[in-house]
Amino acid sequence: MRSGVVLFTSDRGITPAAAAAAAEERGFSSFFVPEHTHIPIKREAAHPSTGDATLPDDRYTRTLDPWVSLAMAAAVTERIELSTAVALPVEHDPITLAKTLASLDHLSGGRVTLGAGFGWNTDELTDHGVPPNKRRTVLREYIEAMRQLWTEEEASYQGDYVSFGPSWAWPKPVQSHIPVLIGAAGTEKTFQWIARTGDGWITTPTETDISARIALLHKTWTEAGRTGRPRVVALAFKADRDTLSRWAEDGVTDVLYGLPDRSADDVLRYLDRLAGKVAEMTPTD
Repeated sequence: MRSGVVLFTSDRGITPAAAAAAAEERGFSSFFVPEHTHIPIKREAAHPSTGDATLPDDRYTRTLDPWVSLAMAAAVTERIELSTAVALPVEHDPITLAKTLASLDHLSGGRVTLGAGFGWNTDELTDHGVPPNKRRTVLREYIEAMRQLWTEEEASYQGDYVSFGPSWAWPKPVQSHIPVLIGAAGTEKTFQWIARTGDGWITTPTETDISARIALLHKTWTEAGRTGRPRVVALAFKADRDTLSRWAEDGVTDVLYGLPDRSADDVLRYLDRLAGKVAEMTPTD
């Protein structure tokens, strides 16, 4: 299993560039950041962990733009994977987002992965003109359309929510296929979406017993005719030997550890301790 970190970015504390560089120096394989364009104060959508309009963390209202954050991180790193946990692609124009991701992949040497969510905050989606009951369909069309722009010399797409005629769009990503991971509850509906359109699953913070869910994902993946195994990125609260061993047996490919929203010095000390624990406890092949 690979080990990565996620920084819930804000306009205070360590910068994404400093955190990514420090994570790479300490041997971590991936660096993830989240996305919220804004949080409507009055809303009907409840947060998944609180069950009401209460937010578990004020950083939801202070998140940095993920693509600016990852571009800054790309400039000071060489190897670490650059991803999101999670981004909300449907809150953007798909043509310009495809350009942003292709440019980032081009300039970073092929290190981009798109971790996307359907969007728990449906009021936020509504402000972007996305029908809440169609957010999975809209995301599918966005991904399909962006893949056309990333891979075809003359790209076009016709859907209900994305439509454009034959077009030129460069740069193309360095990668022949930018991976798409879905961060959402581990349900059959989610896994069917992943098996059709995505490349893997990011667990949610409220899911800790994921063995049965991973088995269902593998079953759904195979029944959809997909070859190999999907990528599974499991969020971890700490480096626990028993948990990591079980996850390795279940098919977890990546473990993602959260970084604190603190000063650079505090985060660097935290990374030092975390890197030592991960090196000691991560199962080897």
